Amino acid sequence: MENLAWGLQMTVLGMGLVFALLALLWALLMLVLYLDKEPKPPMSAHESHAEAERIAAVADDAIGAQVPEPPTVNGMPADLVAAILVATMKHKLTLRRQAAPIMRTYWPGSQLFASRWVAAGRARQNYTWQPRGR
Repeated sequence: MENLAWGLQMTVLGMGLVFALLALLWALLMLVLYLDKEPKPPMSAHESHAEAERIAAVADDAIGAQVPEPPTVNGMPADLVAAILVATMKHKLTLRRQAAPIMRTYWPGSQLFASRWVAAGRARQNYTWQPRGR
């Protein structure tokens, strides 16, 4: 019980010291921020309005303030080119399903090759696994 009391005392002392130093550091930083403030001269409403207009005039002449030209590809709008690309890819996928019988590896609807999953199951049924050395 004596060691437990000593351990708890050291824990409280160590944690108390850490948090006390953190609080001291926080207070020191707050003091530095308070003393380091630059005094702002008071500005009248007319002066603040003139300053806002000056900033707005500079912002209107900025490079990013102009409206950019719409993107084009060979003179066509980029959105139209993207729509044409999507339509041609969809058409290509549709035609791929209707390939000529010469291009087909199996006849549509036949069970010669149903799927990779079925083919793997058939291979396991036909060729049983035997551990080596037995």
